[in-house]
Amino acid sequence: MRNRVKLAGALPVALLLAGCSGGHNTVAPPSPTPTRGVLLQSPPELLASVSAAGLLAKLASNIAPSRVPLDVSVAGTEYLLAQSGTLVCDVASYHIRYTTVGGAGESTTASGALMVPSGIDSRCRGGRPIVLYAHGTTTARSFNIADLSGQQNAETLFLAAIFVSQGYIVVAPNYAGYDTSTLPYHPYLVADQQSKDMIDALTAARSALPVAGAPLTTDGGRLFITGYSQGGYVAMATQRAMEAAGMPVTAAAPMSGPYAMAAFVDSVFYGEIDGGAPVVATFLLTAYQHSYGNIYSSTTDAFETQYATGIDSLLPSSLSRHDLYAQGKLPQYALFSVTPAEAGFVDSVTTPSTLAALAPVFALGIGANNLVRDAYRSGYLSDALANPDGGWPLATTGVAAASPAQALRRALKQNDLRDWTPIAPVLLCGGDRDPVVFWLNTQLMQGYWGVHAPASASIGVLDLESAATANDPYSGPKHDFSVAKQVIAADAILHGATDGGALAVVTGYHATLVAPFCFLAVKSFFDGR
Repeated sequence: MRNRVKLAGALPVALLLAGCSGGHNTVAPPSPTPTRGVLLQSPPELLASVSAAGLLAKLASNIAPSRVPLDVSVAGTEYLLAQSGTLVCDVASYHIRYTTVGGAGESTTASGALMVPSGIDSRCRGGRPIVLYAHGTTTARSFNIADLSGQQNAETLFLAAIFVSQGYIVVAPNYAGYDTSTLPYHPYLVADQQSKDMIDALTAARSALPVAGAPLTTDGGRLFITGYSQGGYVAMATQRAMEAAGMPVTAAAPMSGPYAMAAFVDSVFYGEIDGGAPVVATFLLTAYQHSYGNIYSSTTDAFETQYATGIDSLLPSSLSRHDLYAQGKLPQYALFSVTPAEAGFVDSVTTPSTLAALAPVFALGIGANNLVRDAYRSGYLSDALANPDGGWPLATTGVAAASPAQALRRALKQNDLRDWTPIAPVLLCGGDRDPVVFWLNTQLMQGYWGVHAPASASIGVLDLESAATANDPYSGPKHDFSVAKQVIAADAILHGATDGGALAVVTGYHATLVAPFCFLAVKSFFDGR
């Protein structure tokens, strides 16, 4: 596919010079090192205690046969119910609060879930493995992954059914900036902060064990790390941080994450605009501004005037996504304008055709009432041309640009995960037609590790779209994923779709179709360790 991107022919570079006055310079005393991973309520609050039968009923309640047309999450939940096997253990879900840091290293607090199995079965007590889980992007400031109340939190139900009911302890932070956290923003995709948040949640949760609701269940010493979407990135960053610190990790399985941040965001600025881009861009730019202080001088440098006021504190929000769009706080799709407004632009770049099937998704990202200013986009793209990424659009070094000059690109390089190789076994899972987090991220990590990881490294990649091979341990999920897509498409056609059901599949692909199949594949991977 050819995307025509217009770039400013000449962009001035402003140098900010700091003047020195006479007399003595004063230096502020260093801040005390924040205390991290301290449990703030001991014992933690028990939010729910659910029997295995009760959990099964909660899952079944997510399947509503009267829904027309069939929702993708219904197909995913049906598959989960069919494949997860007998739910063996009861589940006690605790709300933990703990100390951590923000994106700039400031002291703050965060909260999360500690879900513990219990019951008479030997798999539900004694020393049990821990799954450290990172959740996907949500705009809801009140989000609490410890809430097992029902249909509002399918991710929690998946964790409880797939892992906790099968004898795993689950620790899952809400992240700083959510729920009861005192941080007024969320450090979205800031690798250093998000990995510290995960480690701090784990430290606090371990200090709470054993809990009153499952007094015979303890930490068995094995640690698995996983997460989905944003959480896939956070999971990988956490494994990197823990192994660098000499902390033992048994295995990790990031799912559908934006690991190659620099390349991924470059592709978006070039015109391959992911679904939901305005929300992601707002989270990302404001998080990096809070963390590094140099992404823009004012919000109007990066964001169009109609959105700029208050956008640096907009997300996460008390408003739903629907209300954010309805009230004009954010555009639903349009990240960039139809025609760059500045003079002096020149014709440009041909992007790869690998995502041609997603062209309708990309097209939604260009339109009226767009979020990001033309000047900001042109400055970014000028730097991308002068300092290209080594993995996209052309494969050269395989890593982020060595010396990007534009501030956002420098921050993306700092948070790109193409700079390490794993010690513990890793499985990457996703689907190569993903319209939200492009498969490009997994491909680039696989390529980087193929060059840099030692021969002894155990690295697996599961593309649910790929054909099963001989002795393929994931032939079942691949087949069933294909069937689920066909069911969704057929149902959409039955209810009037004229595109062969393609839109129905694309709409639910990332958030609800891929997830249950990857969850169960990850469970199988962990069971074998």
